[in-house]
Amino acid sequence: MSSTKRAKNTVSQTQRVADDSLALVHVEQPKPLSVVAPIVSSYNERIRPVLDAVENLRRLNIAKEGIQLPTIVVVGDQSSGKSSVLESLAGISLPRGQGICTRVPLIMRLQNHPLPKPELVLEFNGKTISTDESNVCDAINIATEELAGNGKGISNNPLTLVVKKNGVPDLAMVDLPGITRVPVHGQPENIYDQIKDIIMEYIKPAESIILNVSVDFTTCESIRMSQTVDKTGLRTLAVVTKADKSPEGLLEKVTSDDVNIGLGYVCVRNRIGDESYEEARMEEQKLFETHLLLSKIDKAIVGIPVLAQKLVQVQAMIISKTLPDIVKKINEKLSSNLTELENLPVNLSSVADAMTAFVHILGLAKDSLRKILLRGEFDEYPDDKYMHCTARLVEMLDSYSVDLYNSTESDSTRNFLKDEIEVLEEAKWIGLPNFMPRAAFLSILQKKVKGIAHMPRTFVDNVWNYLEDVVVSVLKRHSDNYYQLQVCTARAGQNLVAKMKEKSTKHVMEAVEMEMHTDYTCNPDFLVEYNKLISQQEFFLYEVLSSETKPSHIELEGVGKIDVNHLRVHTTSVLTQAFDLKMRMIAYWKIVQRRLIDSIALHLMLSVNNLVNKDLSEEIVKDLMSPRGGGIERLLVESPSIAGKRERLSRSVKVLRESKETVSSIIDRIAGYGADT
Repeated sequence: MSSTKRAKNTVSQTQRVADDSLALVHVEQPKPLSVVAPIVSSYNERIRPVLDAVENLRRLNIAKEGIQLPTIVVVGDQSSGKSSVLESLAGISLPRGQGICTRVPLIMRLQNHPLPKPELVLEFNGKTISTDESNVCDAINIATEELAGNGKGISNNPLTLVVKKNGVPDLAMVDLPGITRVPVHGQPENIYDQIKDIIMEYIKPAESIILNVSVDFTTCESIRMSQTVDKTGLRTLAVVTKADKSPEGLLEKVTSDDVNIGLGYVCVRNRIGDESYEEARMEEQKLFETHLLLSKIDKAIVGIPVLAQKLVQVQAMIISKTLPDIVKKINEKLSSNLTELENLPVNLSSVADAMTAFVHILGLAKDSLRKILLRGEFDEYPDDKYMHCTARLVEMLDSYSVDLYNSTESDSTRNFLKDEIEVLEEAKWIGLPNFMPRAAFLSILQKKVKGIAHMPRTFVDNVWNYLEDVVVSVLKRHSDNYYQLQVCTARAGQNLVAKMKEKSTKHVMEAVEMEMHTDYTCNPDFLVEYNKLISQQEFFLYEVLSSETKPSHIELEGVGKIDVNHLRVHTTSVLTQAFDLKMRMIAYWKIVQRRLIDSIALHLMLSVNNLVNKDLSEEIVKDLMSPRGGGIERLLVESPSIAGKRERLSRSVKVLRESKETVSSIIDRIAGYGADT
């Protein structure tokens, strides 16, 4: 039978058992108190195996798997008589004193055993220590100091006390530190918040039954806490202590139920002085039978024996109610962890396995890079726009183009002809007139190229910084399960990008250098543009030198609106040459701009193509086989994250399987009980 079918059978079997919410125990109505009878009357042995199973689940720390166990949580204000109630139930003495006596969660497991001598065992920090009734207080104090330190501070590390004794009820309870608002000497200032956090952690789960112990529950702080998590009170039981001290109005309080106590009330008398537990029960019975006010309270809600029987019933109820859900959660968590464990990468055990994994991962990484860098396919990163690389590269190229076209050097109207006239003045030579000195053109060209030289360099830096992020991210993603390969590929990717960035920088510097030292183009657009611009020369000269209106600005097509006032001091010859030089430069500068955009863009795309299809795999293999790479054998070392995850899942699966076996055996036993009846 498959594990899925077995899980379904287990759940359905549990659900059938749970149809009778008291199938675990044979419950009778509370009987009149008897001083010679055991503390809990009308009880059979069926509940103890179930409690043992629940305790085994607790020892397995199944709560860490997100599975809550049914628990009776004992809470109360400091000095509310909580310890006295627990002592009466267990028939043993617990630590007493001023301030907080319970400084850690005390898990009390009471087991009814016909032993000639009680057996008491403490379990904490992986230790098991046997003790006896006369030394149990000291043993608890010593264990508490180990868990919570010396002094009066508290801790959330639990301490378990197992009490096997004749006549005690089979109960499992968690006693929590008493609530106090004012810290005493030696306690931290936030003692109230610490206690509240511990209490809320234990009472918040829906599986917890809250046993509120108080003298006056209408003003009790613990009641207010429980009401925040159990507003209807359906899982709250109230114990009124010291009934003999405050009998006035008690009957009205327990019958009016002003604070929504869904599981009811039990009124008790605490043990006083050196009374034995038997004497205390006799006095308690006498009190509720003879006291003028207390004798009017229904006998079904008074006395420690009644409290014990109620707790047994409640315990049976919550276990039978939550057991199917526990089984379901264990099966679901086990199935989920097994699936996750199976999906982890196979732990490589040979060089052949490592080589196969390496080739596979490298192939996946290259395919991803081809998609996002060359083909513009983003199915692997649908929502991560940073990884939509072709779009991002176009954005960067467009931004670079805009910056280049909008640079100061590309503004043809600024200080119109000023630089040209100055250069021509310094380029004078003895020779024929109206010949354009090439040195003047190169001088202006070099000045303009120097002014924008940083732009292509910055653009290339930005592109390769972005590509480094992308390449390393893709390599890490595909080698995430192999730590050594991830380190190697990331390092190789960074090294390769650094090399290609250096090549691109050199390419850019050479391109800029060529533009500075050579004025050449075969692009026919140059002559077309120059002829269109130079055709306005006659208009320009007339407006500057001959026009009667003498405008301060004129509009030239292809240039824009220019200021001409400063030009009227120059001769026609100078202006003619300067205008010609300017128009040549405007036409040629457009060619320069296009070359600095196109050539760099083509270079980058070729570099990216080489990176993806050839250089990357060579660089990774080279790094892996180098002395620092450690060879392909390094892949046999599992990554810390995967190793940790594998260990955690394996440990969790072991715990869940043991938990499943524990619960399954109990379900079979319960089903047997149902068949017997």
